[in-house]
Amino acid sequence: MKKYFLNFCLLFALITFFNSCGKEDSKKAMTTDSGVVINGVKWATRNVDAPGTFAKTPENAGMLYQWNRNIGWSAADPRVNSNGATVWDVTVPSGTKWEKVNDPSPAGWRVPTSSEIYSLCNREKVNVEWTTEKGITGMRFTDIVSGNSMFLPAINHRNNSDGTLSYCLGYWSSTKNRSGSSPTAYHLFFYDNTYVGDFVIVDDFPLRAGLPLRSVAE
Repeated sequence: MKKYFLNFCLLFALITFFNSCGKEDSKKAMTTDSGVVINGVKWATRNVDAPGTFAKTPENAGMLYQWNRNIGWSAADPRVNSNGATVWDVTVPSGTKWEKVNDPSPAGWRVPTSSEIYSLCNREKVNVEWTTEKGITGMRFTDIVSGNSMFLPAINHRNNSDGTLSYCLGYWSSTKNRSGSSPTAYHLFFYDNTYVGDFVIVDDFPLRAGLPLRSVAE
């Protein structure tokens, strides 16, 4: 009887150990990323999810963020943020850039500048194609020299006035563009495959809108 009890204790200890290792590996995967260098900039391979974490896969939307704020919002309805609230923040974000204290990127990463966003639009160095990855449509950016590539899923944004989901396929930069009564910041915008012309541009967008984030290495 004692022998069976010891064997049971050993089995229980092993199960507990492997479950603990699995949880630690999962937690590490959510906060770390190998990254990929495209046109001289090291990008994360996944979107930012809840503050301080990455989405599980490159195809996952992650969460949506208002500019210079570190509270994530669901990329699908029902609308709820990373703190559990459901009321959209209609106040205008302050600041002249996306401040470090408000950056939801995991440690070692940050929101890209407009210059880094622009680097993806250099068609002499980066190939851009509208594609589908594991059933999710989006844009693939490939470094022409190295062959390195990353996939950005096409994600609707949350409207600046009420937080409803609306069509706009873009990703924030940390660089503010206009101040005044209608302040905006630069973002990477791409069209779907029905558009005739260049798929990707850098444009500006209202600060209160909720857009996804793809971080760059610090």
